[in-house]
Amino acid sequence: MQLVQDGDPRAFELLYDRHGDAAFSLAYRMVGDRVAAEDITQEAFLSIWRSRERYQRERGSVRTWVLGIVHHRGIDALRRNLVHQRRRASAEGIEERHEAPERTDAEALRRAEAKTVHAALETLPDDQSQVIELAYFGGFTHIQIAEMLAMPVGTVKGRMRLGLEKMRRELAGGVA
Repeated sequence: MQLVQDGDPRAFELLYDRHGDAAFSLAYRMVGDRVAAEDITQEAFLSIWRSRERYQRERGSVRTWVLGIVHHRGIDALRRNLVHQRRRASAEGIEERHEAPERTDAEALRRAEAKTVHAALETLPDDQSQVIELAYFGGFTHIQIAEMLAMPVGTVKGRMRLGLEKMRRELAGGVA
């Protein structure tokens, strides 16, 4: 990583060779589209190259750093896509021309609950939210997450347990 930080393109190539597959896999699990996952992975590695001097060994492994950047790029892509879809739907007047089945009371309640859960997830520290998102949104097992983040399975389980407990308390406070 020191060579990458010094701007060595061969070292960066090795970094990509070692972590590119895991990065693509995470991006693909997040967006479910091969082309979008490739774009996210490419954007993430360009960002890694541009911000290579920011990596700090004491804050975690290279893989954790890389996957964290991919994760954030994936979330950004999902948000951009959602905004684009909303704008396109509004521009086409679809909401006015057709009664959408998702406008039922049950769907409105589901969306409100999802928003509340998402807000609770955002209150967690990054290390806890990352493992929860990989498990619940990415569909990865504890073992797969541990391999991707290069950490012991027990650490993954511990972070997940702590994060879920914090979310449970946050959600219980919002209900009362």
